[in-house]
Formats: sequence, structure tokens, C-alpha cells
Amino acid sequence: MAIEQGFSDFFYAAPDGLSLHARIYGEANSGGWPIVCLPGLTRNCRDFHDLALYLSTQARRKVVAFDYRGRGQSAYDADIGHYNIGIEAGDILAGLAALGIEAAAFIGTSRGGLIIHVLGAMRPAVLKAIVFNDIGPVIESQGLAHIRSYLDPMPRPKTYAEVVRDLRSTHGSDFSVLTDADWERMASALYREAEEEFLPDFDPKLVDTLAGLDPSRPLPDLWPQFDALAAIPMLVIRGANSKLLSAETLEQMRTRHTDIETITADGQGHAPFLESGILPGRIAGFLDRAERTGRLEVTLGGMK
Repeated sequence: MAIEQGFSDFFYAAPDGLSLHARIYGEANSGGWPIVCLPGLTRNCRDFHDLALYLSTQARRKVVAFDYRGRGQSAYDADIGHYNIGIEAGDILAGLAALGIEAAAFIGTSRGGLIIHVLGAMRPAVLKAIVFNDIGPVIESQGLAHIRSYLDPMPRPKTYAEVVRDLRSTHGSDFSVLTDADWERMASALYREAEEEFLPDFDPKLVDTLAGLDPSRPLPDLWPQFDALAAIPMLVIRGANSKLLSAETLEQMRTRHTDIETITADGQGHAPFLESGILPGRIAGFLDRAERTGRLEVTLGGMK
């Protein structure tokens, strides 16, 4: 337990029995929709720490941030084939069931957004509102290739200062607005300290799931799954320097969804730091508006 840090640790069993982990912020909060945070491919629940603190203290909401299998404090899977968004979506549903959460607002960064698309097909009623962080139904293959390029081989720095230096060297051109504190938060979220070195906090076999990627070929899109989310309020945040979510795809999302808000985060790439600048307030405001509208529709729907 780490309640003094603003959260508690929650462990539960995946459908196949693997031990999985999540953090719960604002556990006693019950005034609005709970919020579920889903990180990127190799990221973990620590990515959302500052945003979750804000939403649990300022917006008074319960926030659950998940570690997928093979990331953070969740167990590694011996079968690399289980590192896929379908199984991970099932893991999230198992976690929500263990927590007694039937529906929530979802915030998905990168892979987390892809999992939200799958959840919309598997159990649409679980989605009350959606925040996509630099992800949409079209994934630019060049952007995914860029991710693979800095994951393989992943640096193994000896000191925390080297961790920060390596991150700035790799991502600095895409994130010109970040402060020293931002880079240090990224380092603490991405790496864990081991004997005489710092290691990325994920199963190294995750990188192998990108082995067959051909940057010259477009990836399958998720437009049918996206269109199925048409009735759900949506906020899409795109990094102005993103290589994964294009401005063209963002515009198509705007034209195909009737209840959508968009933000372009200047000076940020893939994926924007959601705890930075105006983003926490904009996210909280969007969720408040979505919930008020949802309650009004329920009230009007019950009027004779």
C-alpha cells in the first residue's frame, strides 16, 4: 500500500491466472464517473501519476491506472503471443470486474487508445467518455517504426542522470516545451533501478512483437471500431510533433464523430505529457461536461 503517496496498489488475477497490478487514486471518491487510465506499449501506470493525483484531488474522482501484463508490477507472460490488445482488453475488463466498476470514463495513451477501440467492440456499455492521447484509428507505420528504433536496443544507463540524458537525447527534438522536471518524471516512470544499472520497466520480449513491422506498408485501420464509438463523448489530444497520429487522421476523426473535442499540444510529440500545461484542466472540464450531458439525457429520456 502507498496511500501516503496518493494511491493504493491493487493486484488481481487475469482470466488466465496471471497476476496483474493497478493503482487506485481517490478510492473513497464516489461523486462522478470513475476514470480508467491505460498506458502505451511499454509504459505503465506511473505515466499517469500526476494527472491521477490532479483528477482524484481537484476533480474528486476515483482513478484506476493499469499495468498491462509484462509491464510495471504486473507479471511477465511466458508466451509472447499474449502481448496483444485483445488479451489486454480482457485483462482490463477482469480488473474492472474485480473492482466492481461497471462503467467509467477512459483515458488511453497510444496502445491504451487501441485497447479502448477493442473494448468498444467487446463491451460498449463500459465506456462513458473517452480521452485519446495521441492515438486514433489510423496508426502511421513510420511512427511505429520510430518507436521500435529507440526500443531496440533499449539503453541500460548506470545512473539516474544518464537515464534523463538518454531520454532527452532521443526525444528532445519532439518535446521542446518540456522542463527538467518533466524529463525527470519521464525517467522515473519508464525505468526501474536494478543492480548497478537502470532497466526499462517492461518485459524485453515486448520489443519482439514489433519485429515483423514493415514501415513501407500501411497498417490495418480501425475506422469501423471508431465509428462504433459515435455515441460516446470524446476528447482527442494530439502532439503537434507526433509521428503516430497525423493531422489528417485527426481531422477525419472530427468529421466522423459528432461529439468530439480536439487539442493540439504544441511542442510535444508522441505522446503528450497529460499532466503538463493546460491539459489536466481541459481533461477534467471535458469529463465534467460529458457527465452533465449524460445525466441530462437520462433525465430527459425518462420524461413523459
